[in-house]
Amino acid sequence: MAETTDLAAWTCPLPLRDSPTIVMGHGGGGAMSAELVEHLFLPAYSDAATGELTDSAVLPAGPARIAFSTDSYVVKPLFFPGGSIGDLAVNGTVNDLAMSGAVPLYLSTAFILEEGTALDELGMVATALGDAARAAGVRLVTGDTKVVDAGHGDGIFVNTAGVGLVADGVDIRPSRARPGDAVLVSGDIGVHGVAVLSCREGLEFGTAVESDTAPLHDLVATALATGADLHVLRDPTRGGLAASLNEIAAAAGVGVEIAERDVPVPPEVADACSILGLDPLYSANEGKLVAVVPPDDADRVLDAMRAHPRGTRAARIGTVVADHAGMVVARTGLGASRVVDLPPGEQLPRIC
Repeated sequence: MAETTDLAAWTCPLPLRDSPTIVMGHGGGGAMSAELVEHLFLPAYSDAATGELTDSAVLPAGPARIAFSTDSYVVKPLFFPGGSIGDLAVNGTVNDLAMSGAVPLYLSTAFILEEGTALDELGMVATALGDAARAAGVRLVTGDTKVVDAGHGDGIFVNTAGVGLVADGVDIRPSRARPGDAVLVSGDIGVHGVAVLSCREGLEFGTAVESDTAPLHDLVATALATGADLHVLRDPTRGGLAASLNEIAAAAGVGVEIAERDVPVPPEVADACSILGLDPLYSANEGKLVAVVPPDDADRVLDAMRAHPRGTRAARIGTVVADHAGMVVARTGLGASRVVDLPPGEQLPRIC
C-alpha cells in the first residue's frame, strides 16, 4: 500500500491546504490552477521538470527546434454552436504550438470513453476531429483508446499532443514582454464561453452565438512574415483575456494597461454577460490570440492580421508598462481604472 501523502510537506498556500480534494476551480486556468502547478506538481516533479511554464515547450532537436504540447478536452456538451469536442481537440493543440511560433505538423489522439456511450456519437466526434486535422494541415500519427465503467466518466474525453517546428530567429515567450510594447488581440473576445453556456443551459439571447474555435497557425505565420519581432503570443482560452494578460505580466515582471472600450466585444456577448453578471474579459476564446509586440512593429502586425480572414477584427487594446509589475489594469469608459485580477477559477467550468 502506498504511503499517505504528507500535505504539510507541500509549500502550498490556500486553497490547497484547506481543500484536501480537487475542486472544479483547479481546472479553470486561473489562480487555483496556478497554485496547483506551483505548489503540488512542480515540487513533486522536482528536477525532472524543466523549461518555462508555457502552453508548448520549444526543445532542441539537432540543428532544428521542435515545439511540443499536450492538452485534454472535457467540454460539456460534446457538441455546441459552431463546434464540438472533436475539432476543439485539434484546434486547441494546434494553437498551443502556434503560440510559440511553431508550424504544427503531427498530433496524437487519445480517447477516454465511458461505457454506454453511443457509437454514432463517437463517430461524429471522430469525423469532426479528422476534418479539423485536414483543415489545419496536420497529420494524426498515433493514438490510444481507453474505456471506463459507466458512471465513472462523462461520455467522451479527448487528449491530443502535438509536435511542430520553430524557425530560426523566432523567440516567442511570455517573459519577453517589455515596457512600451503594444498589446493586440486578433478579434472579438468571449465568444466561445458564451456559445457553450447558451447551449449547456438552454439560454437564448436573441442572436445566435457560435464558438470561434479555429486554428491560428496561418495567422501567426502572417504576422511573422511582416518581419516584426513578436515578443509574446497567447491564445486566451480558459480564464479568457484576463488570465492571459495576467500570465504575461507575471512572467515578464511588468504591468499591463488596457482600454476597455478598445477591446472588441460583440454586442451579443456583451448583452449575455450583462444579463448573467459575467465579465467578457474572463470568458473563454478558442480562435483568438493576444500578441505583444514592440511599438514600432504594432501597426504593420495589426494591418497584416486584419488582412487575414481570422484577424479582420484585430485591435490594439493596450500597452505594457513598468508600473504595477504583475498586475493588469483596465481603463473604463468613464475614465476610471480597475484591476483585472487573475480569476480564481473559471466562470464556466468545462468549456474546453
